[in-house]
Amino acid sequence: MPITEPSGSVPYIAGPYRAETPWQTMENIRRARLKALELCRMGYYPFCPHANTALFDGEMSDEFWLEMAMEHLRRCDFVVLVDGWIRSSGTWAEIHEAFRLGKQVYYPDHYIMEREP
Repeated sequence: MPITEPSGSVPYIAGPYRAETPWQTMENIRRARLKALELCRMGYYPFCPHANTALFDGEMSDEFWLEMAMEHLRRCDFVVLVDGWIRSSGTWAEIHEAFRLGKQVYYPDHYIMEREP
């Protein structure tokens, strides 16, 4: 089923951030930001960690960034995955947390993930 959350809800954008090269990292950030813009155009107010802390790498520990992302996920209404999510261990953790909290998780094409993978 397509995204059916009420307009004005806060979706959390989940997808890969880190990559083997700086170019690939920037592509991950770009894809997440494009998904956030798409959701804005649908009437949502997304939280996109990729845009919020882009290129802060090394300023804090990886654990800090991952826990910060999880805290934002807990405060959002539902989760939307970005292309490439399946290769991201951080995104898998976000999916598991979303299901634990009873949040809806949508694939990149906006269809709901019916059960935890």
